[in-house]
Amino acid sequence: MNTPQDLIPATEARKLLGISPKKMAELLKRNVIRHFPNPLDARSKLVSKSQVLKLATYKREAA
Repeated sequence: MNTPQDLIPATEARKLLGISPKKMAELLKRNVIRHFPNPLDARSKLVSKSQVLKLATYKREAA
């Protein structure tokens, strides 16, 4: 499995999506958004910005 080169913190991704921390945790838990460990902070997760932007586009189209 290749690691994407455009990783951002999950907290930043949550802000881009405009969702609550609880909803973000649910998406990460269900692997709707693929996440990777942050080597600098074991408490945070990293996600692909391009995947988040794709999900944001889908969210806007569904609204």
